[in-house]
Amino acid sequence: MFNDIGPLELVTLIVLAVLVFGPDKLPKVIQDVMRTVRKIREFSESAKQDIRQELGPEFKDFEFEDLNPKTFIRKQMDNDELGLKEIRNGFDLKKEMAEVTDAVHSRDADASPSGASSSSADRIDMTKKPEERAPYDADAT
Repeated sequence: MFNDIGPLELVTLIVLAVLVFGPDKLPKVIQDVMRTVRKIREFSESAKQDIRQELGPEFKDFEFEDLNPKTFIRKQMDNDELGLKEIRNGFDLKKEMAEVTDAVHSRDADASPSGASSSSADRIDMTKKPEERAPYDADAT
């Protein structure tokens, strides 16, 4: 719960608590806070148990953490029933990109200048630089 509080912040909180509540009342305040936290935890656990009992045996593997969308998606993606691991492992992006690059370069090498009259009109020249745009004029708009 307090994993991101450093030692300096913890000392600051303790000093602030001593200043606000005083050294006499501080132990009583800490006991009251801890009792309240325990009651809230007991209440939430009993509510979870009641929900699990009401859902019945078909939802015995239901976890409340699954209500978080990220957790739910991660759990479903790791499920082997969908076969996503085989698809993910069978797809090699570097190999696919190399094949596409080879296909593009071989098409350029295979094209002959004599037969270029019909095929050059259909092809897009990937080496041509894009046309330069007119400068933007803020006063004209």
